[in-house]
Amino acid sequence: MELSAVFYKAWDAFNTYETHVPAPYLRLDRGFPAGQRYQLTVSRLGFYMLFINGKDVTKGLLAPYISNPDDLVYFDRYDVTDLVAGQPVSTIGLLLGNGMQNAPGGAIWDFGIARFRNAPCFAVLLTATGADGTETTVDLGAEFKAHPSPILFDDLRSGCFYDANLELPGWDRPGFDDADWTPVRRADQPRGEFRICTADPIKVREELRPVAVRPARMDDRYNHSKKMQLKTQYAFNKLGQEGILFDFGVNTAGICRLRIDGEPGQQIYIQFCEQMTQDGRPSYWNSGCFYPDGYGQALLYICKGEKDEVFEPVFCYYGCRYAMVFGLTPAQAKPETLTFLAAGTDLQVRGGFRCSDEIMNTLVRMVQTSDRANFFYFPTDCPHREKNGWTGDAAVSAEHMLLTLTPDASYREWLRNICKAQRPDGNLPGIIPTGGWGFAWGNGPAWDNVLSELCWQLYRLRDDLAPARDCADALLHYLAFLSVRRDADGLIDFGLGDWLQPGKGAGDPIAPVRLTSSIMSLYIAGKSAALFDALGYAAHRQFAQTLYDGLRAAIRAEYIDFTSMTVRPRCQTAQAMCLYYGVFDRAERPQAAKVLEAIIHDAGDHLDCGMLGLRVIFHVLSDCGLGALACRMITRTDYPSYGMFVRRGMTSLPEDFLPDEDADTPNSLNHHFFGDIESWMIQRVAGLRVNPCGKSPADFEICPDFLETLTFAEAFYDAPCGRVFVRWERTAQDVTLRIEAPDAATGRITLPAGWVFSAEPERSTDGADRIPLAAGTYTCRRRTK
Repeated sequence: MELSAVFYKAWDAFNTYETHVPAPYLRLDRGFPAGQRYQLTVSRLGFYMLFINGKDVTKGLLAPYISNPDDLVYFDRYDVTDLVAGQPVSTIGLLLGNGMQNAPGGAIWDFGIARFRNAPCFAVLLTATGADGTETTVDLGAEFKAHPSPILFDDLRSGCFYDANLELPGWDRPGFDDADWTPVRRADQPRGEFRICTADPIKVREELRPVAVRPARMDDRYNHSKKMQLKTQYAFNKLGQEGILFDFGVNTAGICRLRIDGEPGQQIYIQFCEQMTQDGRPSYWNSGCFYPDGYGQALLYICKGEKDEVFEPVFCYYGCRYAMVFGLTPAQAKPETLTFLAAGTDLQVRGGFRCSDEIMNTLVRMVQTSDRANFFYFPTDCPHREKNGWTGDAAVSAEHMLLTLTPDASYREWLRNICKAQRPDGNLPGIIPTGGWGFAWGNGPAWDNVLSELCWQLYRLRDDLAPARDCADALLHYLAFLSVRRDADGLIDFGLGDWLQPGKGAGDPIAPVRLTSSIMSLYIAGKSAALFDALGYAAHRQFAQTLYDGLRAAIRAEYIDFTSMTVRPRCQTAQAMCLYYGVFDRAERPQAAKVLEAIIHDAGDHLDCGMLGLRVIFHVLSDCGLGALACRMITRTDYPSYGMFVRRGMTSLPEDFLPDEDADTPNSLNHHFFGDIESWMIQRVAGLRVNPCGKSPADFEICPDFLETLTFAEAFYDAPCGRVFVRWERTAQDVTLRIEAPDAATGRITLPAGWVFSAEPERSTDGADRIPLAAGTYTCRRRTK
């Protein structure tokens, strides 16, 4: 179906901090004769809302997508036949938001100077299909008229300012008098490729009522407003001021619903934040500065003075647990005044885990909360601050998100943006979309890994090879980029490393970047070789394999002490990554595992990794028969550990591990990149491993770990062939293992060393008892000889 290449705008001026330009209302009236099917194809460089005869028919929040319009321009298609056919006059209304087209709140990442920054523009194409199948298309853009809306200011990161006194009742319905509205004007054609958006829409999934409402004073110890000093229409610095705190009980993301009996002209200012200091003050310490003399994540509502005014902000979203509301009267400070609408990409549940340990169950809920709060069309790094598609975060989370949620369509769409962002030399930016930032810093192999990792995990877990086929040129291009970046020793020494190792900050991990970037380059080359082999691209595969072999040999020569099987420098991340990514030969692994165990014991059985080490270390320990140690590292409640987060009452996963004395100065409190622990619980504790040998997504190994600290564990996964469910439960002497699997599932059941199936003869060839995978209930007992 045709897409309109003709774009229009309401006016030339665009919103800035210094000059607020209202979002435009757009409307047109026309007839739609009966007997035809009517479809509208709508595009907006930024965000839009679509209304037909007063009804909001927009697919979801922040439509159509978040992209660099120099790369990709997105359209949505609507069948509006039932709303307009046979009506003598129908009204099409649009409300336009700035979105990525004009994002001053992203100035720190150069979005404020992006080449595509401009006033909101749009395109609308009508396709009428007759009973005989004949299609007629009409470009409707030029027929629209424009008028300023009550949205005084909107920015993805800064928030939304709205004056209800400027509302125009009935503006999106037939019969409205638009004589004083102005015709739209032609806009430049966007430079990006046009396509229909296939990503899942952003939807509200839950309404949260406050669990507490109380007076509070905003923490005044951290003044970020000095970072951005510009003259603006509004000043919102509320540090040290008293307001009404609404606590929604969970640190999530979305928008709010304000319901108020307001006074004419009454200003309600809401500051959303995720942090509460240890002495009970809401704090904006970790949220950055995205509005001059203020802090971003704001909502300004100017009341019109009617009973039961209701408002939900548009064209932005907020990451928060708390909302500090200023300007309420005592009578208005009640729970019904504010409801939080948790939102995100409309992902369905695909897998999960549950066990007898409440710390582990709480951590699973925290992972799920952070995954959803950080998925708005693509994985983001924090909903309260950056809202960027950081590639490294997405790479380490890809497996666990595909095991537990349904991001497949969204990943495929984002991969198109990743390929478009790639530079001619093969380099990739650290955030996507980008306006040009992230090529000189914020990237590197561990972050660029997102391109191959999404393709690989979609193929390995979901049997979807199409993304790899679509990205094959980009994959090969990136491998060529890596090949020319190798130093004299054949290693890769650029990019970010083991981010946020406890006590080490963001940029100074023990494991050197030269090692971690070389290992991740090795992993990228190996996955690419496997994908090219599946695609039948023999020359591509050989190039990737040659690069893999060269990198592996170089890493082994430079970093491994073969007398002790220790990776230099001796640290958890280095040792675990070399074990996980195949740097050690099979015969070397047992001794290398003993070294890793000793390193962990030297740290008092505490974790001492950043995001790269934590992605792999618990899997490595389970592979080496040390699952109990992995569980202890995760669930203990002292610093540093995951259990520490539970002890502190967190409801989402933070970005870093901080001791108690530094708890008031965190980075983000809502990140998804430490969430692989849920994958570890599903695959290593419950033992539901998907396609462990790379054969097929219908191949499983059920290999539970009967941890002594648990009385039961269970997991499920909705594979392409159907649901697989595993539950083991400890009885007085034995363990009952129940497995549900579709007939199409293949694989094996493997018991931990020292355990056998009661109904089977004992086997001892390698210390493990195995039988072919079949649904059923099995009794397992300890080996007697």
